Amino acid sequence: MREKVIVIGGGVIGLASAFECANRGYEVVVLEKGTCGGQASGAAAGMLAPFSEISEDPDDFFRLCYESLKLYAEWQREVKQRSEMEFEYKQSGSLHAVFHDAERLGLETTINWQNELGVEAHLLDQNDLSKMEPEMTCNISEAVYYPEESHLYSPNYVKALEAACRKTGVVIHEYADVTDVIPRKDGVTIKAGKRLYLDGDALVICAGAWAGQWEKTFGVSIPIVPIRGQICAYHLPQDTVRKIVFTSQGYFVQKANGSLVCGASEDIAGFDTSVTEEGISRLERWSKVVFPFLEKERLDHRWAGLRPSTQDGFPLLGRLRDAPNVIFATGHYRNGILLSPITAKTVGDLLDREKPIVPLKMFKPDRFGYK
Repeated sequence: MREKVIVIGGGVIGLASAFECANRGYEVVVLEKGTCGGQASGAAAGMLAPFSEISEDPDDFFRLCYESLKLYAEWQREVKQRSEMEFEYKQSGSLHAVFHDAERLGLETTINWQNELGVEAHLLDQNDLSKMEPEMTCNISEAVYYPEESHLYSPNYVKALEAACRKTGVVIHEYADVTDVIPRKDGVTIKAGKRLYLDGDALVICAGAWAGQWEKTFGVSIPIVPIRGQICAYHLPQDTVRKIVFTSQGYFVQKANGSLVCGASEDIAGFDTSVTEEGISRLERWSKVVFPFLEKERLDHRWAGLRPSTQDGFPLLGRLRDAPNVIFATGHYRNGILLSPITAKTVGDLLDREKPIVPLKMFKPDRFGYK
């Protein structure tokens, strides 16, 4: 009889983990309290940019993100093939742009250690930038160019993941709010709603910003809070902006449908996903600084999503010491889309009793202590 894996959470991490486990021969059930991809996953800008977003330290978190980027080309092909659905995946490259000499100081140091780890990174001057992104302001003095960085269209990626799961035999229960988890020596028992009871050999918790509800069950501190990320978009002719553009005050990425996504204004607002005039106005003002032609354009869309942030900014990834049948894979903050392939592979490796690609000590789910 196949081992049964129960996954709590139908966001990008939960669906990716379920898909990987099913591919490895496990019987998999996903329990989602709402609809799949309805929170942070579907609202994300879909950037696969570890070099631009993690430029401070070549630690194991950077390694985790880098390894995931390297998995992406094959991973997205497999998801498309299994789901029989297409979604945008573009190896566009990115520019990490700076306006002032003070911002430039750490660029060469960052490039050096990234080059040593095999990252392709080039420092471009204003003349190079004007050729690569002719609509960008000439007030940007320099930028680091990362040709490996990519992006995808998150809503369609999550839909394809869900379809791939279903076609691989994963059973998905939406609107299944888990009310009780009972760890056993040989597995777990789950209660969801009034009628659904499930026994499994292993449990994978991918509950995002809601993972903290399991503190009492496992007696472990889970300091995850939702961070609201507000985003807006303009509708423009295709390839008006060719690369992902990062600056100190926000990012820009244009999708194949013409949407230029500008983000992100972040604040703590509990589980409120409404947009605010203050948050969107800040993005609008900055957009026009970086791309002056936007002065004549109107916003086409605005939205917000919740990002699950841990106290130290790193995900919870690994087995619980006192409940070894329970694996946490949550708290990915703004890197859930990027980290979905490596997280899925890590969950599969843990279930198969194999050594993960990247050491997990930094991400131990019980590192914040027991209650």
